Amino acid sequence: MTMTYVDVWAGCLQLIRDRIPPQSFDTWFRPIKPVRLDQHVLTIEVPSQFFYEWLEEHYVDLLKEAIHAMLGPSGSLEYAIVVDNHAPKGNGHSHPGSHPSGHLQMPSHSVKGDSSSKMGRDINPERAVPNPFVIPGIRKFEVESNLNAQYTFDSFIEGDCNRLARAAGFAVANKPGVTAYNPLFIYSGVGLGKTHLLQAIGNAIKENSPRRAVLYISSERFINQFVEAVRKGTVNDFMNFYQMIDVLLVDDIQFLAGKDKTQENFFHVFNHLRQSGKQIVLASDRSPNEMEGMEERLLSRFKWGLNAHMQTPSYETRKEILKSKMRQNGIEFSEDVVDFIAHNITTNVRELEGALIKLLAQSSLNRRDVDLQLARSMLQNFVDNVSREITVEAIQRIVGEHFAIDVSQLKAKTRKRQIVQARQIAMYFSKEMTRHSLKSIGLHFGGRDHSTVIHAITTVNDLMTTDKSFKQSVNEIRKRISMELG
Repeated sequence: MTMTYVDVWAGCLQLIRDRIPPQSFDTWFRPIKPVRLDQHVLTIEVPSQFFYEWLEEHYVDLLKEAIHAMLGPSGSLEYAIVVDNHAPKGNGHSHPGSHPSGHLQMPSHSVKGDSSSKMGRDINPERAVPNPFVIPGIRKFEVESNLNAQYTFDSFIEGDCNRLARAAGFAVANKPGVTAYNPLFIYSGVGLGKTHLLQAIGNAIKENSPRRAVLYISSERFINQFVEAVRKGTVNDFMNFYQMIDVLLVDDIQFLAGKDKTQENFFHVFNHLRQSGKQIVLASDRSPNEMEGMEERLLSRFKWGLNAHMQTPSYETRKEILKSKMRQNGIEFSEDVVDFIAHNITTNVRELEGALIKLLAQSSLNRRDVDLQLARSMLQNFVDNVSREITVEAIQRIVGEHFAIDVSQLKAKTRKRQIVQARQIAMYFSKEMTRHSLKSIGLHFGGRDHSTVIHAITTVNDLMTTDKSFKQSVNEIRKRISMELG
């Protein structure tokens, strides 16, 4: 039977999956899509130029082995690199080029858009659009970068959880504005090192190029500055300032959601900086695909460069983070104490630091060396509190028990009144008590879309104002969630 391109790539993945850690497989191979098979040449689609370069640097031998296993010694691989159709376009063409190994081929700096045409990415800073507001001599200005000197690449512990983001950040720091990942969009849950990485990029750029105007700012501060500029009638000055920045690092960009006027001005700042060959790095607690209340044209631009997900650190990475923090503070704990903390504090880096600080404080107050017994007794409550994070699954369980229905029914397509009402209440609390987006919540309830979640929240709010019995039921569930999970 003749194999299709889907069959060939599925066979390759089966071989690759057995050779690398699951997290590496999920990060680097799950996003790849097979495109076509032309005789012995398999074409695969990768999300970005950086993605392709990483595969070539770290997995070329494994890919060659997989291709040869499926297609024989004459088998080869070709890449198609995705860009957004709305991104700035060059007029490049596809030119096949041989990989140094002689086994893998790719279109030389070619990219594949959503249509069948191919286009190049223009990142030449010499073709920048000039700033019409800048007059000769005004470029010589100093910016307070808002950088913390302690946040460096040296103090950022690398692991499988953050390797992509760190590598991309390091590349940006060495060549700001001229890499293919502009903007660099970093996203993760709370306390996993986004701010550290943003500031490490800024510090490295300032060290390499002291004259560059580098600015780290939270989106909240950007919003407040814009509101103040509107109040004072100085919006032009506000825009001129941001258009003269060389490297703009914006933290918690998700807070621009719902701020239409601020988004509009950030859109113009973004366009000007990128067209001028300047670097933009953004951080968020969710991916662009999960953002609500953000203009589509902004979300499109957030996807132009590289989106890098930072995940929860593994046990080994947590140990390395703890040891790094201990070195920074000139302290030393025994290996069993480090093991205990790393094993029990699993949520994020911030919680690890909090546990370490608490242990140091208690050790100092009790005038006692830190041993495993002290660690167990001092951190027990801390560990218990950390482990009781409210999840959608926990909310579903409690709501199901309250209505005496199975959780599977909350996810089913049934329209029975009691089950629909229970599902709506569970969605309501999931939005109120977790950090999940509307889209993510919908996926937890049988793959429903975000509009269903919005309708559920609105319905619950309306019924609570008009139906005392319903409100009492909701409050009882809220109390139980707080008692069990709070």
